[in-house]
Amino acid sequence: MKKEFKIIASLVKKDTRVLDVGCGDGELMSFIFNNISQDVRGIEISKNNVQKCISKGLTVIEGDAESDLFQFPDSSFDFVVLSQTLQAFLNPEKVLDELLRVGKKAIVTIPNFGHWKVRINLLFKGTMPVTKSLPHEWYNTPNLHMCTIKDFFDFCDKKKIKFIKSLALNQESVKNISKINLGTRNFFSDLGIFLIEK
Repeated sequence: MKKEFKIIASLVKKDTRVLDVGCGDGELMSFIFNNISQDVRGIEISKNNVQKCISKGLTVIEGDAESDLFQFPDSSFDFVVLSQTLQAFLNPEKVLDELLRVGKKAIVTIPNFGHWKVRINLLFKGTMPVTKSLPHEWYNTPNLHMCTIKDFFDFCDKKKIKFIKSLALNQESVKNISKINLGTRNFFSDLGIFLIEK
């Protein structure tokens, strides 16, 4: 299982209600179901991935988080997970609002466009970067909104969203993010992982 998923799973409390938004083929959901809580559901846009999840015995509905989260009542989940998808929505602000309405807490992970490799690539090659955590070319990337760890921090501050836990992942290394080390973490991390609440 991916290191990112292990960290997400460690933030989910035992026997809580969990919604995995954009759950893909259900890898994270399966782990949560088998190890943390059996009250886990998913929403996924890809019909193919929905079928994979169902074949694993997982409860998943086909839907687009941008337009279909409204069907869930307020605070219907303890944790809502959104893994590396926020930057791919047309309106990430609306999606984040919905996550924090539907869930008491949200776990959001973002690929960090502020990583030094991304900056170097742009500076010296003059092209949009292709890295391990950002594997697509500019013309076929699902990423519509380039966001850094610092951008996400500033955005949450503006929206008065509280950080319960902020983590920076660089390959296998996981470090806490605070306002004091934000610049360094933004420069050296591939991924930001945030446990947030309204």
